[in-house]
Amino acid sequence: MQDFQQYGAWRAAVAASLEGYGAALREAGQIDGAGEQQLERALARLRDDRLSVAFVAEFSRGKSELINAIFFADYGQRILPSSAGRTTMCPTELLYDPALPPCIRLLPIETRIQHLSTSDYREDPASWTVLPLELDAPDRMSEAFRQVSQTRRVPSSEAQQYGLWDPEDPDHATSLGPDGTVEIPRWRHAIINLPHPLLKQGLVILDTPGLNAIGTEPELTLKLIPNAHAVLFVLAAETGVTKSDIEVWRTHIGPGPGRLAVLNKIDAMWDELRTPQENEAEIARQQQHVAQLLGLDSARVYPVSAQKALVGKINGDMALFEKSRLGALEGALFHDLIPARRAIIARQLREDLEQLASSQQAQASSRMRELVEQLQELKSLRGKNQSVIAHMMRRVELEKKEFDASLFKLQGTRAVYTRLSTELYSTLGMDTVQQQTDEVRAAMQASRFATGMRAPVRSYFESMRANLDASSAKVAEIGAMMDSMVRKFSSEHGLSLAGPMPLSLERYRRELIEVEELFLKQFGTATLLMTSRATLLERFFDSIASRVRHTFRAANTDAEAWLKVIMAPLESAIRQHRDGLRQRQASIGRIFEATDSLEQKITAFESSQQALEATRSHLAAMAAQVAEALESHPA
Repeated sequence: MQDFQQYGAWRAAVAASLEGYGAALREAGQIDGAGEQQLERALARLRDDRLSVAFVAEFSRGKSELINAIFFADYGQRILPSSAGRTTMCPTELLYDPALPPCIRLLPIETRIQHLSTSDYREDPASWTVLPLELDAPDRMSEAFRQVSQTRRVPSSEAQQYGLWDPEDPDHATSLGPDGTVEIPRWRHAIINLPHPLLKQGLVILDTPGLNAIGTEPELTLKLIPNAHAVLFVLAAETGVTKSDIEVWRTHIGPGPGRLAVLNKIDAMWDELRTPQENEAEIARQQQHVAQLLGLDSARVYPVSAQKALVGKINGDMALFEKSRLGALEGALFHDLIPARRAIIARQLREDLEQLASSQQAQASSRMRELVEQLQELKSLRGKNQSVIAHMMRRVELEKKEFDASLFKLQGTRAVYTRLSTELYSTLGMDTVQQQTDEVRAAMQASRFATGMRAPVRSYFESMRANLDASSAKVAEIGAMMDSMVRKFSSEHGLSLAGPMPLSLERYRRELIEVEELFLKQFGTATLLMTSRATLLERFFDSIASRVRHTFRAANTDAEAWLKVIMAPLESAIRQHRDGLRQRQASIGRIFEATDSLEQKITAFESSQQALEATRSHLAAMAAQVAEALESHPA
């Protein structure tokens, strides 16, 4: 837990130093639109950073008890419902959003009829049932949490509409009651907004239902579990790895960074007729066997007793807590996960800082060069007569006219820029995405056989990748045009301009590939003869379409922001150069009228030069403070 608190303190320290650097840049007038956007993106990276931990298990493996033991023992009792049988009937997220009061938001199961994923409903508050949480009354809070366990019986036809029952599936036939009803979860998804210290610092806990629900709720398969920074796969120590466990591990989780197996309920193996050493050896054998079946290093399989750990923590029985072996799992969870997450965030922030500092240095260098040129020009006027000064005035006037003429030529380039931007949105725009989504959904519904529904989904991914590839090519074309424009303008007027800010859509292409791989895992070779499988594929496509919309929406946001600021450095340099020419013209004009002000002007420019040097040093020191904060390890 201390690791997580230190991680929160590190984020706060970096954010404070970054905000200070931004304020100093604004005060010095050395940040443009592109820099402001870069700064906001860096701060948002820190502000919105979440660390998600998913708990996956078949029912009755003690998953909710494990969450209680790791995170909520301080409440002095169980917070999540934990008892024999199934206690978590719908995917449940525990997080903290300061914009909302402590509450439980519940999404009704009826929403499964619509062509919308859980993510789509997050943007529609009216679709959720909201229950307040009474933080000062743990008993009533536990009662509210029991909502995630609620079920109801509905006619089999209704359950079939939700994709939760299939008359042709022999496993489902046994769940049909004498009255023709089927038991289903009351809620589709639950989000618990709780101001717990760890949740306040960005931890998100995902509690999943039994393994069969992982196959029927696409949001878990396509987003929540794959995107989790850590996945704890909970097994029972006595039963080990069952056939359904293996299937879910291979299809939805698999070995990789942050993937751990937990062998829970080792207290069931504490045989009083054996020595402690014999009990430990038996647990070690089971640990080794589980690791072999899952393809994990045995050090990534953690034998624990969540129930004994919770009792030990609540009663202050440290001997029992030590015997539960939960400490080793907690250590691995936070010691491994947090440094890895921090390294990723720090690397991204270093890139942001380098771009900010590079832009600032380019602006400062340009301003310094203009000051030096103007100072040399003024010093050259010492002892000169009126005719020489008049000649210099005409030269500056000519330079100004040439500059204005080159600005006029830029208007033609702007027209090309506008056309290319419009072409970019023709492949990246949301209208195109929606149109192709509707076409695929219609093709799926028109298919007479469930097995024929896969082809339209595959072609959908191909079309989306082609759209992103075409968009990337257009982005490259715009970038090359802008780079050429900046280079030409710089050489013509002796300016030092940084190249245009780059934009890459590659991460969005990778997201598409990841979603497609998950789809192929689930449906690539699966038999889709049963009605439930066909219905499930439709549900999966709804979630696929939602993920793709989210990906393209994010790509659109990036592209829109990029197009707004790609001209910013050039426009800033144009303004700065134009102002410099005007100042030179005005200075020489005043000297022409009153030569005695020449020395005053020289002194003023020397002071400006010294002030700019001091500002550059100050900003360099502020940037160094941010870099230092990134490397720091707050206690």
